[in-house]
Parts: sequence; C-alpha cells; structure tokens
Amino acid sequence: MRWIESGDVRLAVVEEGDPDRPTVLLLHGYPDTHQVWDEVAERLRDRFHVVRYDVRGAGDSSAPADHRHYDLDHLAADLSAVLDEIGKPAVHLVGHDWGSLQGWDAVTRPGIRERVASFTSLGGPGLDQTALFLRHGRPAEVAAQGARSWYIGAFQLPVLPELAWRTFVPAMLERTMRLRDGIEPRPGHPAATLPKDAANGLWLYRCNSVGRRPRDPRVDVPVQLIEATRDSFVTPALLASITRWASRCWHRRIVAGHWAHRGRPDVVARMIAEFAGHVDGGEAGGSLRRSRVVPGRGAFGDRLVVVTGAGSGIGRATARAFAAHGAEIVCADIDAAAAARTADGITQGLAGTAHAMPVDVADAAAMESFAEDVRARYGVPDIVVNNAGVIVSGPFLDHSLDDWRRTLDVNLWGVVHGCRLFAAQQVERGEGGHIVNIASMAAFAPTVVLPAYSAAKSAVKTLSECLRAELAADGIGVSVICPGFVSTAIARNATYVGPDLRELAEAGAELRGYPPERVAAHILRAVRRNQAVVPVNTEAKLGYALSRALPGAMRGFARLSAAVRNV
Repeated sequence: MRWIESGDVRLAVVEEGDPDRPTVLLLHGYPDTHQVWDEVAERLRDRFHVVRYDVRGAGDSSAPADHRHYDLDHLAADLSAVLDEIGKPAVHLVGHDWGSLQGWDAVTRPGIRERVASFTSLGGPGLDQTALFLRHGRPAEVAAQGARSWYIGAFQLPVLPELAWRTFVPAMLERTMRLRDGIEPRPGHPAATLPKDAANGLWLYRCNSVGRRPRDPRVDVPVQLIEATRDSFVTPALLASITRWASRCWHRRIVAGHWAHRGRPDVVARMIAEFAGHVDGGEAGGSLRRSRVVPGRGAFGDRLVVVTGAGSGIGRATARAFAAHGAEIVCADIDAAAAARTADGITQGLAGTAHAMPVDVADAAAMESFAEDVRARYGVPDIVVNNAGVIVSGPFLDHSLDDWRRTLDVNLWGVVHGCRLFAAQQVERGEGGHIVNIASMAAFAPTVVLPAYSAAKSAVKTLSECLRAELAADGIGVSVICPGFVSTAIARNATYVGPDLRELAEAGAELRGYPPERVAAHILRAVRRNQAVVPVNTEAKLGYALSRALPGAMRGFARLSAAVRNV
C-alpha cells in the first residue's frame, strides 16, 4: 500500500501484478473499501497490473474536512490523481455500486475519458443515465426502481443514518450478505472501519443525489455492463435503459446478488479479463461476441441455442424459430446431411447464424465430445433443446429387449446426457441458462401401443421437474414440452411391432394438421416465461388436466384403446 495526495485528502492505493502489463483499476462501492475486490484481484494479478484504492473517507484513506467535497468533481479529481501516479496512457476501469456510478461519470469527463481503454460496470448505473430513466421510463418500472432505492431518501435525513450505522445496521448488513447473496463475512469485508466509512459515505448521496443538474449521458468508451440478476438494489429495466447511452456496449448477466464479485469472483474476473483482452485487440469469445448490444436485435439475439434432432420435425422448426429471433444455432442430428440442410436453411433463408454438427445422443462418449466441441468452438450454450427421439409402437409383449434399449437410449438417455453435460457447463459459467426437454402427452396419457415410448417420456417429464428444482439456485430454467399429435415424419419413421399401424398413424398425424412450427412457438414462450410443464395442443392440454384431476379416467381410456385395437 502507498498513499497519493489529492487536494486535502490522502488516498490509500494498493498495486499488484506486473506494472508492465495492462492495468485494471478497480473502484469499490458504498460502504465498502478496496478489500471487497480481494478475490477478483487475486484472480487477475497474474495477467494484469491490478490497482485499487480506498475512496475518500473510506478505509485507510482520509476524509475531507468539508463534507461538500464528496461530490463527483472531487471524486473525479481523486481518480485523475491515481491515473497520474500509475502513469499509463490508458487503463481498464471497473466499478461496483458507487464505484460504478463514479466510473460512469468519469468516462464522460474530458481529461479522464481519453485515459480509459474500457469501462466495466457492475451493479451501478450512471446518475445522468438514471435521471433520464426516472424522467422518461415506464411508470411501473420507475416505481419498481424507486422501491429498491428507498434508502437514498433515508440517507438525506440528519443524524439518524449516522446513528443507525454506528449501532444496529452493520449486523443487518452481515445478515443481508448471508441471506440474499449467500456470502459469508470475512476479514476485510465488511471492513473493520465500516461504521466510520458508512457515516462518511452518506455524503456521497447527500452531495450528488439531490439537486444535481444532469450532464450529457453519452459514453464513447467501450462499456461492459455486468448485470447481477439477483441484485436487490437495481432493476433490470434501469440497467437495460442505460445501454443505449454507450455507443459500444456489451451487456452480460451473472447469477449473483449485489456483491457478485464476492459471491462469484471467478466469473467476474473472467468477464473483466475477456473484455479487457478484446478491447486490447484480442478476439472476442462467443459469449462476449453475442453480448454486444445491437439495436433491433431479436429477443434471443444474444443467445447460443443447441437443438438435438434438428434435422427434421419439431427440432428443425425450433432451430428456425430461435434463429428468426436472432439466436445463434447449433443444429445437431444423427443424420449429418439433415443437420446441414437445417443449418443451411437458417444461414441462407433467414440470414441467421447456424452450425451443423452430427451426434448420436444415445452414445455417451459421443455426447461428451459433442458438448466439449460446442464449448470450444462457440461457447457455453444459453439454451439447450433435447429433442431427438424415436418411436417403437406396439404392445408391451411384442417389444423385444432391443426395442426397449433403443427407445430408452435415445428418448431418455439422450436427454440425460444433454442435461448432465450442458447443465454442468452452464453452472460453471455462472450466467444462467435454460434447458428444454421434449417429452409427449404420452408422459401422462397411458396407452397400450407405446409402452416403451411412454415410459421414457414419463421419465423425461419427472427428470425435468427434478432438475428444475435443483438448478433454480443457479438461475437455470428447465421446461418440459409435452405435445399431442403433431404433423411430422415421426410416425412414418417409427418402428412397428405386433399389428402394423403405420398407415393409421400417418393418416392420423396428417389429419390432425398441427404443424411443428406451432410447437416451436410454445418452446420459445416456455423459455421466455420459464414455464415448467407445457402441454401443447388441445389433446395434450385435455390429457394433462385429466391426468391431474381424474387419473382413473385416463386409465379407462387406455383400457378402451386396448379393446378397440383387439376388435
């Protein structure tokens, strides 16, 4: 640690790593000190020159004699003094909470913005951008943000906030960290100087929140906005609104609370390093590339979607639907030519981005290689649709063991492989995601002609509900889609044992006239709304309702179908 003079205060500065490497400058928030960044700094210092300092009035830095000197002009002067001491032509600036607010202000100021190569904002919008949101945003969204920002008004009161910070609030803060963010206090955070730091820092709000005239909010520095999806203080609507003011903006999400850099330091450090490396001339990885904010981009424009069984039917329709809404698609199928046709149809017909990859979902080793190839080439998928399936139709006693193995290997084990491998990648990445498993109304409507298929799809439905509960904490949604009769080639491609019902099945599917594109629309809606179980079309919805309300009736229909078959 060393000290730098800035006006009438002395700033405590900490440096780590090789000074000849690119510099990352970390700004802490309220009521923290530079030590809140310890975990992230530890992960960056081997690749960067990492600099941190305690803002005026916090930690080991001294406080100004005049409380009015907590305004943004003096904070900017402090940052300039640190930049002068570093002596680099440009640094990668990173801010959290009030450090982020300070950063947004700094990158609009002549004399500082030229010395900032990039700015990463975590958990804090700019005051100028926020003022415009509050003035022009939708009333419901403005009200929601106002409810989260109640403490700003409380901080304007005299004496009481200082008294609260010196008595019961530090204990409340530690409980909040544990219960909301799932992080444990440790030496340095909260700092031993917390009561003093918090009392001094109240003037950050008192000097800058009320009566300030907004400045030009536009930012020309490359900005990476990291949204902590469980932040209790900032709404997604506010964060989304400020991206419009940065001419070059990347919007990324991390499944974490307000102190994401404490709870998920690996993820935060990786995002900082990826962005800094890209701004310095490195190639952007798939996740960073897709997070670039582009006006007019579709609802899934920043998503990588993997669809198995994408060569035909529901899989092909789903791949095309996601692509039409801007997603980048990996079209996987055991039939390499069919996967290529779907991918070509997306790239040429929809002007989208798609890649064809052959894979047998029933082969565990092949699926492991496939999952690793997807990650290496394109990044961790945001959405995985486990769609590949086969049908063996006929009575139970006519099913051979090979019929059972083939049905379960594709319809159940294929889903297990897809869930296990890609969910593990999504959990490790820490940015959330969604898994969609295609089941069938056969999962809850027993029938005498599809025993193996029904057993597999029932297992897929139950697996999906189990997985949904397990992965919720990681921000990963799981939906199971249960279509009824759909006009695809699955009936024509099915294997029939016992009585040959092929012509009847094909005619029934054709007569039903329910196209796979409508199933794809339900899948996209399920991802957007994070729906759990989605019965598709009338017969599936009716069957699902009866299976829950009158399960005996469903068994009766199964017995009736057996009697009709035997006539």
